[in-house]
Amino acid sequence: MADQEHTYKFNVSMSCGGCSGAVNRVLGKLEGVSSYDVSLDKQEAVVVAKPGLDYETVLKTIKKTGKKVNSGSVDGEARSIDITE
Repeated sequence: MADQEHTYKFNVSMSCGGCSGAVNRVLGKLEGVSSYDVSLDKQEAVVVAKPGLDYETVLKTIKKTGKKVNSGSVDGEARSIDITE
């Protein structure tokens, strides 16, 4: 299962174009992202990740923007948004 792409979906609190732009920028620079879509209207970020890019790495990357992540899922299954250090 580690050798296939996964779809990570996050509900992210974004109040303006600058907020969604910040999430867009960090996802665009993240190695291992096959494709992504950030929607201000839907308050969500959807990331198609290549094998080797795990959910927690993407979650940490989005949280580094300072935006609140409300929920997350992997391939349609809900996952925790708590980061263990």
